[in-house]
Amino acid sequence: MKQTATTEKTTCYHCGDDCLTPTYFVEEKQFCCQGCKSVYEVLSASKLCSYYSYNDHPGANRANINHRFDYLNEPDIVSELIDYKDDNITIITLYIPQIHCSSCLWLLEQLNKMNPAIHYSRVDFLKKQLIVRFNHHQMNLQQLVELLNNIGYEPAISLQDIIKKQNAPEKDNLVQKIAVAGFCFGNVMLLSFPEYFGLSVYEQTFKHFFGWINILFSLPVVLYCGRGYFISAWQNLRIKKLNIDFPLALGIGVLFIRSIVDVALINDAGFTDTLCGLVFFLLIGKYVQKKTYYHISFERDYRSFFPVAVNVLTEDREKPVPLAQLQTGHRIIIRHNEIIPADAILLKGQAMIDFSFVTGESIVVNKTLGEIIYAGGRQTGEAIELEVVKSVSQSYLTQLWNNEAFTRKTDKSAQTFNEKISKYFTVALLIIAFGALLFWLPFDFRRGLAAFTAVLIVACPCALALSTPFTMAAALSIFDRNLFYLKNTRVVEHMAGIDTIVMDKTGTITNGDANGVELNGELTVRQQQLIYSACVNSIHPLSRMICEHLGEMQRMAVTSYSEFAGKGIVATINGHHLKIGSGNLVFGYFAATSGLTAIHILIDGRYLGYFSIKHNYREGMENLAGLNSIYDMYLLSGDQDHERKDLLPFFGSPANLHFNQSPQGKLDFIRSLQEKGKKVMMIGDGLNDSGALKQSDLGIAVTDNVNNFSPGSDAIMDGRAFKKLPSFLRFSKDTVNVIHFSFLISLTYNLVGLSYAVTGKLSPLIAAILMPLSTVTIISFTTLATHFLAKKRNLL
Repeated sequence: MKQTATTEKTTCYHCGDDCLTPTYFVEEKQFCCQGCKSVYEVLSASKLCSYYSYNDHPGANRANINHRFDYLNEPDIVSELIDYKDDNITIITLYIPQIHCSSCLWLLEQLNKMNPAIHYSRVDFLKKQLIVRFNHHQMNLQQLVELLNNIGYEPAISLQDIIKKQNAPEKDNLVQKIAVAGFCFGNVMLLSFPEYFGLSVYEQTFKHFFGWINILFSLPVVLYCGRGYFISAWQNLRIKKLNIDFPLALGIGVLFIRSIVDVALINDAGFTDTLCGLVFFLLIGKYVQKKTYYHISFERDYRSFFPVAVNVLTEDREKPVPLAQLQTGHRIIIRHNEIIPADAILLKGQAMIDFSFVTGESIVVNKTLGEIIYAGGRQTGEAIELEVVKSVSQSYLTQLWNNEAFTRKTDKSAQTFNEKISKYFTVALLIIAFGALLFWLPFDFRRGLAAFTAVLIVACPCALALSTPFTMAAALSIFDRNLFYLKNTRVVEHMAGIDTIVMDKTGTITNGDANGVELNGELTVRQQQLIYSACVNSIHPLSRMICEHLGEMQRMAVTSYSEFAGKGIVATINGHHLKIGSGNLVFGYFAATSGLTAIHILIDGRYLGYFSIKHNYREGMENLAGLNSIYDMYLLSGDQDHERKDLLPFFGSPANLHFNQSPQGKLDFIRSLQEKGKKVMMIGDGLNDSGALKQSDLGIAVTDNVNNFSPGSDAIMDGRAFKKLPSFLRFSKDTVNVIHFSFLISLTYNLVGLSYAVTGKLSPLIAAILMPLSTVTIISFTTLATHFLAKKRNLL
């Protein structure tokens, strides 16, 4: 007897496509093509096969491999794409359209295990962006892109700066799913009307026929439109987590199975109308949520730029220009301790750039004239002139602000209110649902199923999960509108928990008004020109006040320049050696003056007198006195204590005023408060206070029309918004109260709904409508309440 060979149809272990040939086998695993087989071999060699535990077939099909990346060896093209490059390191942001699940995120953050030339890789899941830092001596950009292509994640590369302009949401099939679900829901409802209105004896045969047609209409709803809920629930169960998609997937599955049983065995109409309605309303809710989040993201990226400006040279005069208006070709001046906001060419001056904000390594790099200096570097010497060659990327500054080097450990462990509550909510929901099923099962099987499905639908925790992000997002936009820029939504909740406020003095509670500057001594025009040429390199408030007092003068050539935090400036200008600053710097010891802040002057070893500075306090300082009853208020200043009497009413007690503090002393003082259990908010100017800002539980940098960007802080406050500080603090507490109240609303709704659902008499269709309705109610309440409270605090 002739035997006939049969081929069993199998699926690819990597991508899940059908295997049309048995050619590609590795370790008893079959693959559809050489590409998928190669990806598996790469992962296996790197001991990264746990990638497949996140999903059965998480990879993209690799059948069509096309080597199209030779152009990435061209230096001119590479320079247009990268974010940063030095002697060893290159940093680039790539847009990866294939990112779609947790397995993608996990694999792409393990690239350093595949190639040791890659130092780290981080994924922005929402924007589908991958940030990679690699050693370009061991791997070039073409090899990096080919590696990503080989594992199924080919970057979308465009020379029109696609990476930083990519803010439109990735096109998906959500709209198509809504269309399919809506079409099926409408037809199922139409075919269900005879059942609703009652069928005569002669029309009973149509009942069975309509029931099976409705089952057919529900198939695409379950298998296509609702597929995402089953995938999400299964992926989270595999890693032993429960998310809000689990009860939804369970409800969809139970309704579908019950409808088939009713139609096939009981000759009943089933619940296909409820099933299609549930999925349709869920998808609409998801679409509204997605559009809302996109709108919020758009506002943060483009409308709410940081309150920093850069000085642009126009006809040999400096003019502060907002970063959003900085253009290619602009000639800018960057002073000591300022961050370079855009890629630029060095035109004048000695550039000593600290790239620690970009690379994490605090090594000063010298740059030569004509060399490109990348955005994110901080100048540590004299003022330099640059010509902008790339426009400012706001998303890049956001990336810099959220650099790992400036992420607090507390941020990683801290949980929001909803994160603490939601994980218990799903468990309680499942207990109630199965409890209702088991209670009614001995008496009425159908009523038990009705109760079970109604509980799963009516008590869905979607509304609870959405209350925090929507409330915080609304609060964030209100803060932005009032020139107070927070790093992320978590900062709002941290601000509400603060019980201690620590403030710097110069540049924080005082402003740089030159009217308070007086020269005590005799200076020639040339000596004034030397002092101006030294102070113009600094962004410290006192240096700016002295420059403004002297007026616009011609700058002399700077041979050497050093600025010491909390002390002053040492420079060699046009052959003259200058020391300008505190008595400790100029004399080597503390020098008492007549009750005013004194900036001493020493030129070529000869003492020429000092500038006495009387500080003018910011508008709204009187509002701080009212905070004494709520918060512990402290002042940390590097100045002398001659203003102690004036400041006492604002800080309550002489023991709360601390003068002659070094930057390290400020940091140590905040740490001592934290050791006592205090939640400390530090407000400083971001210069001498950078260590204290980072050490505090909440750091706020105050800035006045200068490029004083401080990545170590949690928020940046424009000096004009300082008077609103009490309102900001009260509004943060109001925001948290809105979240708590929205939780009570959601809980009340669920208790009322559950009281009917467990009886088995609540119509699943009504429950399916009430569920998205509750979500809309919560979102509306949080948004309206947040804006109402903002008006109450005079923030709108």
